[in-house]
Amino acid sequence: MENENSSVPITREEALALLKSFVHQENLIKHCLATEAIMRALAERFGEDPDKWGIAGLLHDLDYEETYDTPEQHAKKTAEILSEKGFPQDMIDAILAHNAEALGIERKTRFDYAITCSECITGLITATALVYPDKKLKSVKPKSITKRMKEKGFARSVNRDLIRLCEKIDIPLPEFAALSLEAMCEIDEELGL
Repeated sequence: MENENSSVPITREEALALLKSFVHQENLIKHCLATEAIMRALAERFGEDPDKWGIAGLLHDLDYEETYDTPEQHAKKTAEILSEKGFPQDMIDAILAHNAEALGIERKTRFDYAITCSECITGLITATALVYPDKKLKSVKPKSITKRMKEKGFARSVNRDLIRLCEKIDIPLPEFAALSLEAMCEIDEELGL
């Protein structure tokens, strides 16, 4: 059953249920929710379909727990599942593109770049919030995020080069940090931050 106003073949609620049927780690679910929020904000900025972009963000790590030990397989199983469910090819391609380096593929579209930089910045923003005494997103300033980008020892696993891909879609890093933080603040209770 397709959403009336979207090319996504399932509703947001169905997408969340699908995510939770594959992903059991609470922090990974929160990462996917944060990615969804940022992708919705980017879709609105670019005049794209917020449901399509948001659900792509929500489901991008659907197979992460299954492919944890085989990063070169990550996103392939997700692509198969979503293809069987009739998802549009551009959503599937964008989800594959967030793991482009391991899969040996190229990012080509704004959608591809958007999902990659969005899912990467969630970790940096979360880590930044967690160093504040109250551990709240609303205490974080965009400038703190861009400052932390330069600290190699901070949130070491966050790939700064992938966050900087925001510039490939014509959003300067400070602006992307602000947009991402604002999007995550809107769901701070769901994120527990």
